[in-house]
Amino acid sequence: MIPAMPATAPSSRQASAAMLRFGRFAAMGTVVVLILIAGVWASWGTAQHVLLTKGRERGTVDVTRCGPEACWGRYTPLSEGSQPRARVVLEKSVAVERGRTYTVVLKPGSDDAVRSGPAGVLYAWIPLGGALLLASVVVAGGLLRTRAAWVMALSGVALLTAAFVTV
Repeated sequence: MIPAMPATAPSSRQASAAMLRFGRFAAMGTVVVLILIAGVWASWGTAQHVLLTKGRERGTVDVTRCGPEACWGRYTPLSEGSQPRARVVLEKSVAVERGRTYTVVLKPGSDDAVRSGPAGVLYAWIPLGGALLLASVVVAGGLLRTRAAWVMALSGVALLTAAFVTV
């Protein structure tokens, strides 16, 4: 006896539709992963100095002058082995003002400083917050995963808002 075939065998149209769905999923998934990797990569350049402070010079900077792209001032050490310096450079942003004092971590082998503490950590991860917002649009529109997109978008907004409030 010959086994019965199902009444509806997959047609070539159904197979091609499944392949297109898989292709869209693979392409959009790749785009999302690349956006998130770019966000982490952009953030890590600063975040590594703020998060991995063991063995790094930590202290405060009294900002005395600001130029178009950087501010600088006198460095007062807080960690053992760190030496006072007459001038260290702090990247100028909306959060750095002349006449204020900031806690910083010095980049190894240079006089460049990065803000430390909660404000420095959140400020360092701002590119990741933007990447989460951008990737959420791709997840919602390209992958049709609205819940995951909302989680990503709200995470990005929370990160950016926390950085704005803290800095």
